[in-house]
Amino acid sequence: MASVTRLPDNKRPAALLQLRIDLESIRPLIWRRVVVPKTITLAELHRVIQIIMGWKDAHMHLFEIAGQRYGEPDPEWGMPIHSEARATLAGSLAGAKSLIYTYDFGDDWRHRIKIEKVLPPDPDLHQPICTAARHACPPDDVGGPPGYLDFLDAMLDPNHPEHNSML
Repeated sequence: MASVTRLPDNKRPAALLQLRIDLESIRPLIWRRVVVPKTITLAELHRVIQIIMGWKDAHMHLFEIAGQRYGEPDPEWGMPIHSEARATLAGSLAGAKSLIYTYDFGDDWRHRIKIEKVLPPDPDLHQPICTAARHACPPDDVGGPPGYLDFLDAMLDPNHPEHNSML
């Protein structure tokens, strides 16, 4: 009888989470669907969001999950914040089904992240994957939702005084 070698728990593929990431305050809605391991750290999730949304990671960010804040602690903030470096998404949820990710506190890009599904482990999935998306993300430093509307007006009107500079 053949023996079965059992992988240690930390070597087994993790269950996966299917996330829906909506950029709030913009219509038509800009969104992404991504599949990540439930063991992803919040620091890693931040990098995934930056890539799939097209942001440049040029500004500070913050996760708000189940009444807790996570990010890169900064004593100047004057608020308690947990380090995102080792905090996993699944461990931080505390039963919550959604969270808020804010990028660029000046422009205040708020993303609502909803856990859509828990999926079984997939040994062939070695990195997060974006499975669906709608609409391009605003560029960095455009001025938040109100500035983005001004940006779109300038981009859509070749006679707008700022059209060429926005290109």
